[in-house]
Amino acid sequence: MGRGVLSQEVEVCSKTVINSCRDCIRSGAYCTWCKQLNFTKPGEQEAARCDTRAQLEERGCMGKDIVSPLNILTVTKNTALSTNAFVKDEPIQLRPQEVNLKLRPGLPRTFKLDFRRVEGYPVDLYYLMDLSYSMEDDLRSIKTLGNELFKALQGITKQGRIGFGSFVDKTVLPFTNTNPEKLKKPCEEKELFCQPAFGYRHVLSMTENKADFNREVDKQRISGNLDSPEGTLDAIMQAAVCGDRIGWRNSSTRLIVLTTDDGFHMAGDGKLAGILEPNDERCYMDNKLYTKSNDMDYPSVGQVASQLEKNNIQPIFAVTKNMENVYRELSRMIPKSEVGVLSEDSKNVVELIQAAYNRLSSKVTVTHDALPDNVRVTYTPLCPGGGPAGDKGVCDNVKVSFNVTVTADECIDRERSFLIGPLGIKDKLKVSLSTRCECECDDPKEENHKDCDGKGKVKCGMCSCNAGFVGQKCECAIGEKDESSLRAACRKDNGTECEGRGDCVCGICQCYAQQGGSTYYGTHCECENESCEKFQNKLCGGNGKCRCKICECNPEYEGTACQCKKSDEQCRTPSGSVCSGRGTCQCNQCKCIEGYQRPYCLTCPACQTPCITKGKCIECLGFQTGPFSKNCSQTCKSINEFEMVETLPPGKPCDVRDVENCRVKRNMLQPPGRPKNVWLLMSVIIVLECPELPNIYAIIGGSIAGVALIGLLILLIIKAILYMRDVKEFRRFENEQKKGKWSPVSDISIWKQTENHMNMTCTAQ
Repeated sequence: MGRGVLSQEVEVCSKTVINSCRDCIRSGAYCTWCKQLNFTKPGEQEAARCDTRAQLEERGCMGKDIVSPLNILTVTKNTALSTNAFVKDEPIQLRPQEVNLKLRPGLPRTFKLDFRRVEGYPVDLYYLMDLSYSMEDDLRSIKTLGNELFKALQGITKQGRIGFGSFVDKTVLPFTNTNPEKLKKPCEEKELFCQPAFGYRHVLSMTENKADFNREVDKQRISGNLDSPEGTLDAIMQAAVCGDRIGWRNSSTRLIVLTTDDGFHMAGDGKLAGILEPNDERCYMDNKLYTKSNDMDYPSVGQVASQLEKNNIQPIFAVTKNMENVYRELSRMIPKSEVGVLSEDSKNVVELIQAAYNRLSSKVTVTHDALPDNVRVTYTPLCPGGGPAGDKGVCDNVKVSFNVTVTADECIDRERSFLIGPLGIKDKLKVSLSTRCECECDDPKEENHKDCDGKGKVKCGMCSCNAGFVGQKCECAIGEKDESSLRAACRKDNGTECEGRGDCVCGICQCYAQQGGSTYYGTHCECENESCEKFQNKLCGGNGKCRCKICECNPEYEGTACQCKKSDEQCRTPSGSVCSGRGTCQCNQCKCIEGYQRPYCLTCPACQTPCITKGKCIECLGFQTGPFSKNCSQTCKSINEFEMVETLPPGKPCDVRDVENCRVKRNMLQPPGRPKNVWLLMSVIIVLECPELPNIYAIIGGSIAGVALIGLLILLIIKAILYMRDVKEFRRFENEQKKGKWSPVSDISIWKQTENHMNMTCTAQ
């Protein structure tokens, strides 16, 4: 019934928060619950009832009191397999046909599935042909191969039928020339028999009549388009989803034989023509034409594969040699499909179909449709060379069996179902699935059970108290308080009840015992005496006692783990002070205040130097100057003693400048034990070293002279540049004058002019 399915797996119960039998059953596949009354010890949590069967039995729980829902398999329909297709009802190829599974989450259940291919099972073959111009010779061949095609089909089954369809591409740019004349005749001018451009056309529904097939195929004419890829996926999709138009039978092997010499357009290519609406995988056929060809994008390969699998259709791609690799890649993405290579004129198409059908029929691939959430199914083929378990089972045989293992990882809210079956075959196994996540404890009928102090009833070994009572045995009357407020009193800082170390009884924590024999204690069971710090693998170093996780050391010891003897020998300075008065002695080592360094807390590298911090006080104390001069005694009271001297004693003096830039030299000392801000000034030099003031007039005069000199220099440079340019221009003029030539003049009339003047007065006389 489900136990021992994973024989090599160790049974482990990984408990989480367990408050009831229901919580226990849901926490792990191997968790069981003991419903035995008084199974838990005083102070022990009810979660102790939850463990593996072996652990509970070891602790004394009787087998009849262990609650462990197991997997249940019920075969609801198990008709025997048919031997051939010539039966009154539909032939049965899969057994069983229906099962009902009730699974414990995490616990797998395996059952056997048998399949036997029926001899003479009906076959529906739909011949889907590319009628673009490059397939002209292939069309001529298929017109002569109708009888051979039917003969080959009769060799496979006596109940065979054939249909016919054709395709080219969408009749929009850039796939097809949209010139009206070209739409009517997309072929070359020399082609006399050419039909108008089209996307997909269903020509002939499934028929057993050879004459009808030959007649309709003979009517077909070649067509054309612009680009190389065709609308192949459009045609396959419509042939798959328009089952009533194609004439697919309910009980038959369904084949689509696709013949083409080119590639295919896929989802997204429609955007080149401004077609943005995605393919919706529905049938759109009117007057045998695909009406949404120019309105809807091409389907994706995934959509085509899904519809072929859903409708139990197995495609055979009969393609030319140059397209073989393309369609083999496509075949890998479409389960239960085959690829064959056509000859140049497609005369081998009949042999190709026979070989592909034999390969398809000899291989059985079992899989499932969409599974409910958190459900896994694996298949183990029971055939030679069947391979390991996986999400699909594959066998090369007519009669095969598979071990089907179903696992529900989590609880399911209601009954769900899914189908299992061979690809390309209508026969399916229906699996109805539900989960067992509740306890069936067969509790006593008494409303006020004696083990619940007469104030509640027993539910799976625990007391379910009446209103107004709480507690493990319903011993606490809550009165005017509600249960939540009582439980809140057992929580420290809104944490876990009694820190997870006790039971909350009437608002008071009853603490548990530890494995070592001691007991947790404290208001919220927060204390215990076994987890203090250890030294040399001894609790509190063996020199103290552990009290509520903190070591209380013996008088002569100290430290967090009582690891040190009390002593200040290593903390005393040569002068006898402990840590120079600037720290404490712990474990015979100085622990200095911030900034000072061990071993004796004498130096403070990080402290600000008094040469800077006390400089203003030196000005006011020694020279009555500076910003503190008006309130020197109060501001500089941290300096206790000082004296004015002409020369400083040996040592490193402070050398700083005051507000008037005068140098002040002094020696300073901080006595041991004094705070960081208290200093003793030893000596200050009497004479200030002030620098001489600069000559203001010399600076101003020099600046003016410098500016004037720079200006004069700039003028001289400009004058020189202008002079050089004039010299250059003059020389160029002289060179041009020397190059000029004068020719002699032979006509004297050019030089001598004769003027005639008429005197009108003389003429008149």
